[in-house]
Amino acid sequence: MKKTGFVVALVAALAASACTDMTPRQQGTVSGGAMGAVAGAGIASITGGNAWQGAAIGAAVGGTAGYIRGNRQQQ
Repeated sequence: MKKTGFVVALVAALAASACTDMTPRQQGTVSGGAMGAVAGAGIASITGGNAWQGAAIGAAVGGTAGYIRGNRQQQ
């Protein structure tokens, strides 16, 4: 269990550091997609659906919302 926590923390740190040279539109798209995937998988798991399908749908919706928000910030 400790190894899993370390891997998750390492991936999160790498993902956060990768966003330093992105425009606000790109950051919004990536972060929205990531948050949407997590939320979609969680909701699908709770309601008894397919977590992978929920993650895919959530990533698409979150990425679109993040793109719109980032686009507005960039203007």
